[in-house]
Amino acid sequence: MELLAKAPVLGCAGKRQPGLPTGSVVGALGRLIRGAVPPPPPPRVCGTPGGPPVTAPRVRLRDGRHLAYAESGVRKEDARFKVVISHGFTGSRLDTIRPAPEVAEQLGVYMVGFDRSGYGQSDPNPNRSVKSAALDVEELADALGLGPKFYLIGISLGSHAVWGALKYIPDRIAGAAMMAPVVNYWWPGFPADLAAEVYAKQEVGDQWALRVSHHAPGILHWWMEQSWLPTSTVVAGTTPLPNKRDAEIRSKLKADGTFQQKMEQATQQGIHESYYRDMMVMFGKWEFDPMSLPEPPCPVHLWQGDEDGLVPVVLQRHLASRLSWINYHELPGTGHFLSSVPELGDTVLRTLFG
Repeated sequence: MELLAKAPVLGCAGKRQPGLPTGSVVGALGRLIRGAVPPPPPPRVCGTPGGPPVTAPRVRLRDGRHLAYAESGVRKEDARFKVVISHGFTGSRLDTIRPAPEVAEQLGVYMVGFDRSGYGQSDPNPNRSVKSAALDVEELADALGLGPKFYLIGISLGSHAVWGALKYIPDRIAGAAMMAPVVNYWWPGFPADLAAEVYAKQEVGDQWALRVSHHAPGILHWWMEQSWLPTSTVVAGTTPLPNKRDAEIRSKLKADGTFQQKMEQATQQGIHESYYRDMMVMFGKWEFDPMSLPEPPCPVHLWQGDEDGLVPVVLQRHLASRLSWINYHELPGTGHFLSSVPELGDTVLRTLFG
């Protein structure tokens, strides 16, 4: 364990920093032991013999998979604005930005959240990627008849679907918002020294979980299941949270059992198909760098708290400085759980619709 704690931190964007070798060692280790460790167990697919029951409405995709969804706001037929919400890590179709019902009614907003692939009651996708996340959003919108254009909101790690949509289906997006979007430390647009410096400030277990996700995803499930190895504090719910509101919210969720209940629901088809695939997609090797995207044909907004203990604000600031078309909103004295910020959901909707 002491050796792991002293291990090099990153090797960002393929650049070697002083004292920071690249991920070749981790990748070689992954290839060496992959054949010697057991594979992830097969998923317990909802609606199949031995699997969890299907209780939510679902749409069927072209490849035969199903996506479970939940609607809120005004009736779809009466809506002026139609919004798809991509939930964050550990989340579900029920997650929203919590606008006041009267504000949603006044604006005429229909919202639909969905269990991302492998979460809750949505079928697993062994080929999940940033692109597939965007295409799932598009197919969901088409199946529900949301029209040629719709709005898209990403929460935390679920914002990778927004980046994917801006890359692969920009003409379908009327406007987009990202709420404390998780970043990938290996995006080439980040200065390697800055990314490495911020990465090194994480808990040792989080450094290793992300390092394995990026360089050796084939052993991630095995790695995360070993009690003697340093693993993700985010999964465990033990990450130090500098923001008082964030810490209080997490403490309450753990005390009343909500934290465990949400985890059980999210991972009921298999933790590998939900949490671990999320990590492999978000922190893996992307086909594009968000900071190289051209200006999309729609407004894009990003909200970030300056006391976020999960997403480094300095990297978010750098990203926003690189993309002049991002409307960046930094919230002072605010952490990561933005849905709990009073009236922020109302502000997001009013801002998104201009």
